[in-house]
Amino acid sequence: MPDRNNPLMDNPALELVHVGRRLAGRLVVDALDLGLRRGEVLGLLGVNGAGKSTTLRMMAGVLAPSSGSVRLDGEDLHEHPARARRHIGYLPEVPPLHAELTTLEYLRFCARLHAVPRGGVAAAVERAVERCDLGEVRSRVIGTLSKGWRQRIGIAQAIVHEPAVIILDEPASGLDPVQALKLRGLVRGLGRDHAVVVSTHVLPDVAACCDRVAILHRGVLRHLAPVPAAALGRYIVATARPLADATALAGVASAERLDARRWRVALRGGGTAEVLAAAVVASGAGLAGLAADETPLETTFLGIAGGEAAAA
Repeated sequence: MPDRNNPLMDNPALELVHVGRRLAGRLVVDALDLGLRRGEVLGLLGVNGAGKSTTLRMMAGVLAPSSGSVRLDGEDLHEHPARARRHIGYLPEVPPLHAELTTLEYLRFCARLHAVPRGGVAAAVERAVERCDLGEVRSRVIGTLSKGWRQRIGIAQAIVHEPAVIILDEPASGLDPVQALKLRGLVRGLGRDHAVVVSTHVLPDVAACCDRVAILHRGVLRHLAPVPAAALGRYIVATARPLADATALAGVASAERLDARRWRVALRGGGTAEVLAAAVVASGAGLAGLAADETPLETTFLGIAGGEAAAA
């Protein structure tokens, strides 16, 4: 069985081989080796300027590496650029929207750009609308929508053609806490059938929906490992009013009170953040916040970002 901890795995859907990139004479990404298979979500972490967005642009085939190669199912994207259009879905940090179009018009346009057969466009658009929960704004002009809605439309355009690889750059930007929670569920769902890369600086997003985490620092891969087990199924819950006993909530295996309105909880096997959120609301305490307990991941990340950790 392939080793998921190995940066270069057997039969990866997407593979970066000793990839480097210079911009304006400066080395932004240096000798990066990384592999990603279908059926997993990789979180790409790093402080601003770490090289995350440059790496994602090379993964998506919109920026050629200065050295090394990016391979999709074994083929070099630089030599076969049309494969990126058909088999990679990409959400840049600023979604490439057309403000004058309605949601449906825009997604139909994107489906055609991604070479979806004409007879399959309508069904492809409907699937993307349903997965991204856009039914309420399907006929609305994009320019009249909030940033949160526009971000979700940006995600829909990245998945409308059912690509093998989905690359999301800061997908939670502009989303409120409820929308961000739904986004994590969407990313987890996409990870069942696709290879997904999520670039973010929000640790709870990684802890909640990623299988592995890669940490870039100054363009160098400093850490690549499964998301710490302690981060899985553990959440910090904040309530609007004091909650008497979090262990009484449905699906909660154990709980630790942090202060009058915050608890650290561990869920029973198979428990989800969505079920936990519903249980808090049903308790009458009111849900003020819900985030994955990222303590183990935070320690690693801060050690690397602060220059205190040795290279992985």
